[in-house]
Amino acid sequence: MTIAHLRTYTINKGMLESWLELFPTLVPLMEEAGITVESVWVNESRTQFIWIRSYGDSVGNIEKCEAAFYGSDWWLANVDHVRSHIAHREIVQIETA
Repeated sequence: MTIAHLRTYTINKGMLESWLELFPTLVPLMEEAGITVESVWVNESRTQFIWIRSYGDSVGNIEKCEAAFYGSDWWLANVDHVRSHIAHREIVQIETA
């Protein structure tokens, strides 16, 4: 079993291209924290960024991995810039069937 989050981010108007340039910077930082980015999409109207990130085989890993990522020096220095792109987040916990 793999535990993951299906994340849908509504991106602020006019900021999708900036978000798409920024996001690849986040991927290796998440990987260092034990978070795997499984896949990413953009909806047809190009207003939402949809992605799946996984945490291994235990719900307990979520807290550990997110604490490592959100506590990192890079995140703490850049959180305002990253979040300035996002109007709304919807996060659904999923697991393999």
